[in-house]
Amino acid sequence: MESVQSIKQRFELIGNDPKFNRALEKAMQVAPTDISVLVTGESGVGKESIPKIIHSLSHRKHAKYIAVNCGAIPEGTIDSELFGHEKGAFTGATQTRSGYFEVVDGGTIFLDEVGELPLTTQVRLLRVLENGEFLKVGSSQVQKTNVRIVAATNVNMFEAIKKEKFREDLYYRLSTVEINIPPLRERQGDIHLLFRKFASDFGQKYKMPTIRLQEEAVAILQRYRWPGNIRQLRNIAEQVSVLEENREVSAATLGSYLPDMTGGNLPALVNQQKKESDFSTEREILYKVLFDMKSDLNDLKKLTLELMKENDSEKVQEENETLIRKIYGDKEESYEEEQPITEILHLPEPTAESTVKPQRPAPLEDRYHFAEEIQEEETLSLQEKEIELIKKSLERNKGKRKAAAAELGISERTLYRKIKQYDL
Repeated sequence: MESVQSIKQRFELIGNDPKFNRALEKAMQVAPTDISVLVTGESGVGKESIPKIIHSLSHRKHAKYIAVNCGAIPEGTIDSELFGHEKGAFTGATQTRSGYFEVVDGGTIFLDEVGELPLTTQVRLLRVLENGEFLKVGSSQVQKTNVRIVAATNVNMFEAIKKEKFREDLYYRLSTVEINIPPLRERQGDIHLLFRKFASDFGQKYKMPTIRLQEEAVAILQRYRWPGNIRQLRNIAEQVSVLEENREVSAATLGSYLPDMTGGNLPALVNQQKKESDFSTEREILYKVLFDMKSDLNDLKKLTLELMKENDSEKVQEENETLIRKIYGDKEESYEEEQPITEILHLPEPTAESTVKPQRPAPLEDRYHFAEEIQEEETLSLQEKEIELIKKSLERNKGKRKAAAAELGISERTLYRKIKQYDL
């Protein structure tokens, strides 16, 4: 078995950090097996080196190896790219096409940014991992494949699972062995080594002397947090190599190439503001409705009290027209679901002899009868009257529910419910 040092030389990997060395050791140990591997780490740390090491040290090393950037493939075509499609499966499918899992049969496939896969594709991938089966898009014929899957992501998978953006069962199937690559800021001893390697490569590439850093510049290099990790370090080395005439780089010169030097050593700020949940929004709306209902109820109590004290109901109605309209509306639509039809129809005015009695309030004219009194004394007769009114209205309108509902002053939905209720 090859040593870690020989693997570094073979794949041009630089660094002596213990965490980095441990990641390489795990890759070497798992390579001879067919276990699925999940490589995690921030963007730019060099995750793509691990699947290459695993493939080259496995028994599949003579078969095909392919890397697929899942985040770069549109959601509408990713199933076709991975699993293939049949002719005519969708617009533009002029011929049958083999997907990556069919082409790489017997080899290794590296799924980079696997956390970006759509949920429907995750279901297909889970089936491949469990029994090696897949279906082409537009086909009903099950196909088999023997592929070693190595996946990588810079997404916090537990957060993605919590937000239902990634399947929990797929995560545990992919991460049989998980290899984490540490960020560059945790490998301070490797930062200058990497910079010197990049500076040497660019000096040869552009045929110019290799740049060197002064001690103060090296200190700044190591203190910087490198949010873009090795990719950002490489870009800085290339910029300085090309743009600086003086090949001895000072701290001030290097600092001019590093963004946010003043906040470079500070931890990343986390946005503490959270969007209000749908529940909170609905709760606020519900509170508003309840307050409005309470206000209307108080107004209704006030109106009822005045009606009970006054014999001249027409005078009360005239003086409280605005309040009546607010409570009952013009067409009594707001009460049609709770009240029977007869409660919202105009009933005959009471006789002149009618008086208000404290122990039993007399019925008030028009639509202001009390529901308690109606239910207490005329429940059966009102129901019969209601059925009779519905039948007459339907006969008059030749069975047209919409016209009958308009005549009765209720909605068509309420009329339909009444028809079913009374089996008319």
